[in-house]
Amino acid sequence: QVQLVESGGGLVQSGGSLRLSCAASGFTFSLETIEWYRQVPGKQRELVAAIAGGGQSFYSLSVKGRFTISRDNPKNMVYLQMDSLKPEDTAVYYCNADHRGTSYWGQGTQVTVSS
Repeated sequence: QVQLVESGGGLVQSGGSLRLSCAASGFTFSLETIEWYRQVPGKQRELVAAIAGGGQSFYSLSVKGRFTISRDNPKNMVYLQMDSLKPEDTAVYYCNADHRGTSYWGQGTQVTVSS
């Protein structure tokens, strides 16, 4: 079955960096777009970045220029390099894949940026 497992979250000071990882299994990874979302309690889940199977990427305006999404298709991995982190980046980060009409989510990884 489809599984997505995030890792790499943690506590970092403002201006610092973290790299999140998403390990995927159960589908033909290289064909699917993978997305990173984040959610703060009481707010809707927000799309942060996305990467297509061929490597084309998308970023929300709030992270463009600070975050970089990448993928390693042979390893079924997607990464989110987060630089110049701000307190407002604090959230639970999720990776997502839509496969055959079903949306799959990982369990999330907490990112906390202290000021």
